[in-house]
Amino acid sequence: MSTTADLVTVLKKELKAARMTYADLAAKLGMAESSVKRMLARGDMPLSRVDAICRALKLDFADLARRVADTQPLLAGLTESQEKAVVADKKLLLAAICVLSQWTLEQMTGSYRLSEAECIKYLAQLDRIGIIELKPLNRYRLKLAKTFRWRPHGPVMDYFRDNALLDYFSGGFDGEGEGLLLVHGSISRSLAPSFMERMQRVAQDFAQQHQADQKLADKDLEGYTLLLAMRSWEFEAFAALRR
Repeated sequence: MSTTADLVTVLKKELKAARMTYADLAAKLGMAESSVKRMLARGDMPLSRVDAICRALKLDFADLARRVADTQPLLAGLTESQEKAVVADKKLLLAAICVLSQWTLEQMTGSYRLSEAECIKYLAQLDRIGIIELKPLNRYRLKLAKTFRWRPHGPVMDYFRDNALLDYFSGGFDGEGEGLLLVHGSISRSLAPSFMERMQRVAQDFAQQHQADQKLADKDLEGYTLLLAMRSWEFEAFAALRR
């Protein structure tokens, strides 16, 4: 289970949801109200006491564990070793991209040449890596925040540069809802971060719209890849001509 502080927070929420006072809980536990308050304040509870509180609240211990897990902060990024594990297997990388898009097991097997057994295997691997929490009936909870980003010079971005970048930019960008903008200019260094903040907001808007549209039928959805970039850079051929 997670930290004691998280456990206490969830128990207090469940106590409030059950419209049970500290005095009510104390009576069910056979304890003084002051002792219950002190126990929750300190978080000093053996497993047997937690189980007794669950029974008093008519809460399954497994449900409590899941709710505590759900309070954990979402990850904004992965470690180097986690990313290495993701790119070690092309099908695992595909599964990772699918869960980032919140696809169901049925969508994965229906869209790609992956058997149900393979998908379950890859979901289990992503659970071990820490990207998702696998739940019953092969459902999962994504453990990555909306602000999640791959490591700038990590294994996944290196894989993208080596294997997908040219393929991505070889497109015409002239279809409906497509576009490629190349803008060059010199601006104040102090203003550059504000442009990055705007780009990050666009990325978050895209991610939130993706989440909102998951209730639509597959026939009404189209897969898009939004790539936003900004850096201090000069084309190598031009740089060679500088005095």
